Amino acid sequence: MALAHRLDGIPPTIFSTMSALAIRTGALNLGQGFPDVDGPASTIARAGEALRSGANQYAPGIGVPALREAIARHQQRHYGISLDPDREVVVTTGCTEAVAAALLGLVDPGDEIIVLEPYYDSYVAMIQMSGGIRRPVTLRAPDFRLDVAALRAAVTPATRFVLLNSPHNPTGTVLTREELAAVAQVAVEHDLVVITDEVYEHLVYDHHEHVPIATLPGMRERTLTLSSVGKSYSFTGWKVGWATGPAALVGAVLAAKQWLTFTSGSPLQPAVAQALDEEPDFPRRLAADLQSRRDLLCEGLADAGLPVRPPAGTYFASTDITHLGWPDGLSFCEALPERAGVVAIPAQVFYDDQDAGRQLVRWAFCKERDTITDGVRRLAAAELRA
Repeated sequence: MALAHRLDGIPPTIFSTMSALAIRTGALNLGQGFPDVDGPASTIARAGEALRSGANQYAPGIGVPALREAIARHQQRHYGISLDPDREVVVTTGCTEAVAAALLGLVDPGDEIIVLEPYYDSYVAMIQMSGGIRRPVTLRAPDFRLDVAALRAAVTPATRFVLLNSPHNPTGTVLTREELAAVAQVAVEHDLVVITDEVYEHLVYDHHEHVPIATLPGMRERTLTLSSVGKSYSFTGWKVGWATGPAALVGAVLAAKQWLTFTSGSPLQPAVAQALDEEPDFPRRLAADLQSRRDLLCEGLADAGLPVRPPAGTYFASTDITHLGWPDGLSFCEALPERAGVVAIPAQVFYDDQDAGRQLVRWAFCKERDTITDGVRRLAAAELRA
């Protein structure tokens, strides 16, 4: 039977494809962004306690009170954002479900959504499934900065939303306060809702700062903020995320979520609450550690003939492979396991503008140092030219 037309043109996620290639070939996976080391032991212990104490049945669809309250405290502690945990917080099955539920709950067919390109691939799929129309604004190599003129030019009478992502996957860009102010000005002028994916909020490096756009003037009432425990606490497999913001926007997420997963993992929710409340310094320590791994990867890639711009945030660094003579990044990444025993992600799959992304490859540094060292050693020893 053929797929439903709402899935026309949406390929399998590149992450599944390339991770399967790593398993099949035995290559080191420097592609998909999952860490090699788990988060706090105390949080894992709290999950075990919840399992043993009977937290194994359905949680409330909106999320257990303890977690919603902890999320509200997190937003207040870090950003000065005050939230009603009973009306302005909803727990989701990871940030990916938060994105899906936000788009399904808010977007009507024909609504236009401005999206920063390259995209996390679920954005494209869910915009299409919701009937929306994406209007890309491209962050162009090598600097991957926001083009404010392009942002303004993307707005039409049908534009209803901006889907923002900062720190940005896959480029590693952290939008500056000035760039965010430009987005806010456009949103206020055109009465747009901003859906902001801040899943890498704590993973920023050097002198850079993550600024939630909800904190800017005029944005609290029109911003739906999405995040999760996965990246900041190295629990990507737990799939516990959240959406916060005005009650009407959060209610739209819940209205869609109830028909997707209904609820999210009951024993993991009190554990995530424990992480947010009792391990508040873990993300800062993780970011410092990841910064050193970023430097290890970037230096090794440069030594292997793959110069890279060190990212300001996230798990990822990008290289331009034009000088190697490959027709595109996909062909390079498909050949890489055999040539070097390494898997990476071709960034072109995240672009509508294929010329902008054709020669870019994404690498992950959320790996053990020995894995990174081995990976770049293999790359340096391999013949990488086409």
